[in-house]
Amino acid sequence: MQVSPRIPRNTLARWGAALLLGLAGQATWAAHGYALWGELKYPDGFTHFDYVNPQAPKGGELRLVSNLRVSTFDKYNPFTLRGSAPAYLSGLMFDSLLAGALDETGAAYGLLAEDVQAAPDGLSATFRLRDTAKFHNGDPVLAADVKHSFDTLLGPHTSPAYKTILADLAGLDVLGERTVRFRFKVPNRELPLTVGSIPIFSRQWGNEVDPATGQRKTFDKVVMDVPIGSGPYKIGPVKFGRDITYVRDPGYWARDLPVRRGTANFDRITVKIYKDNTARLEALKAGEFDLMRFFSAGDWARRVNGRKFDSGELVKGEFTHKLPTGFQSYVLNTRRKPLDDIRVREALGLAVDYEWMNRQMFYGAYQRVRGLFGNTACAAEGTPGPDELALLEPGRAQLPPAVFGPMYAPPRTDGENSLRGNLRKAQALLREAGWTVQEGVLRNAQGEPLVLEYLDSAEVGARVVAPWIRNLQKLGVTLRFRPVDFALYQQRLRSFDFDIISLAFQGTHNPGSEYADIFGSEAAKTPDSGNYSGLANPAVDRIITRMVGAKTQPEFQAACRALDRAISHSHVLIPQWSASTHRMAYNAWRLQRPATMPPYASGEAWAIDTWWAAPPRKD
Repeated sequence: MQVSPRIPRNTLARWGAALLLGLAGQATWAAHGYALWGELKYPDGFTHFDYVNPQAPKGGELRLVSNLRVSTFDKYNPFTLRGSAPAYLSGLMFDSLLAGALDETGAAYGLLAEDVQAAPDGLSATFRLRDTAKFHNGDPVLAADVKHSFDTLLGPHTSPAYKTILADLAGLDVLGERTVRFRFKVPNRELPLTVGSIPIFSRQWGNEVDPATGQRKTFDKVVMDVPIGSGPYKIGPVKFGRDITYVRDPGYWARDLPVRRGTANFDRITVKIYKDNTARLEALKAGEFDLMRFFSAGDWARRVNGRKFDSGELVKGEFTHKLPTGFQSYVLNTRRKPLDDIRVREALGLAVDYEWMNRQMFYGAYQRVRGLFGNTACAAEGTPGPDELALLEPGRAQLPPAVFGPMYAPPRTDGENSLRGNLRKAQALLREAGWTVQEGVLRNAQGEPLVLEYLDSAEVGARVVAPWIRNLQKLGVTLRFRPVDFALYQQRLRSFDFDIISLAFQGTHNPGSEYADIFGSEAAKTPDSGNYSGLANPAVDRIITRMVGAKTQPEFQAACRALDRAISHSHVLIPQWSASTHRMAYNAWRLQRPATMPPYASGEAWAIDTWWAAPPRKD
């Protein structure tokens, strides 16, 4: 649902507040950053983040492999729906009002914005832009550009995710040339961080007139126009279908700011494109690029080797992090029968033998996902406490009864547990749901067999899903593996045209309005939203609303734990696995890095942000 600006409840109060801001001047502005809960780690006047090398030399080139599953790109606009933009473009080319630190959660510091002030009532946040901030074309970054960016992202030509995560944004007021105020529909502690993280772009980007209409191009027609952002890099040489190079802006306006010192150290960042995993791995071994992150335990254990690794030129690094586990899962589309039946969904999950897979296929490298918020204070444990029950009880009739008991734990097949025992439980659930064996085939009352399709974008997924398919066959359930071209895969996901898919959802220490896009009722009926499961439950909607609007940290944690229970016991996700380390192979002769990785860094982003080029070797 598109968010439209509205008149505040008390217009006179708003005008009065704006007047007071003008009269108070500098004294009104005190916050160099914003913390969701408690104090900021870095005080006003800090010089750099602890995890960077502030004296890191500038220069050299970082050669990466694309982290996207697409084999090429066909646009430079990362915000529109159609097409594929180059990897890393948004983070390298667009600055935001605030910048987060990689060793702190729930906080961010001024980047484009010099100051941020959240209103005591939680209904607004005001940002003042730095007078030194400028775009790549030399124009200053002004309040009008901030408004243009938000109006555009909330318009009809961008991902609906922006509309969902900004659903509580009531409007944006331009209070001065460099001052903007975001107004919120309800008190929301998270929204200052949310609006502070949105990329800002110039009003001049795509400002040409469309010859067909005589009007300015609509945003979906801004395709190959070079973005006008304010980030540390610009687009350099491009070889379509092969690679793209980003070049560091030597006049980058924020290079000496505390949040940027010691970052953006490479003169060039080249992202190479390969059509499959085998080609990527062989190119790494041949020295065609400098760093690659690995997600396959099999590749990491058996195939990351060779002459350059033996010589020490290439190094295998496992970097331990403290990131949330996220909830990589098989997603069951409840819009389709029989997946609309919770008993069928639970039965499907009982046929996953994770312990066998981890031993035989994953080299013991993973841990089982146990909910939405693993490795965070939001993870639910045991039975619901009084504060959680207060949120769950109003929706008792709409929630599975198990929500009010112990927290969901994925079925196991070790110790006293066995796959055979789990399959017996699954048989009982299917029988209760009306599925019985008729003439040797599992059928419902209409005589229809239980046949489902697992949609994937590549053949490589077949190996991982094969054990599950075999176990389901023992129940009489047919699960067909369907690999399709990635473009078609994206199209089918956008229209929710699938039974089962596998997705890796990023975790967070501070869940907020984005969960309305993943599990909200409105998103369930919005094409191209993030609600792939189709879950539409008013009780879940209420819990998300309470989570987003929490005024204290205990209230917030009670709400996110209640949400964890409600989703886990709904069996719309079959949990998969997560890793506690980032596995990266890198060229130690060409790259140097800080001694330790910040705990909340996300893989190769740490290298892009904070590593630097090694001096040339003399041998």
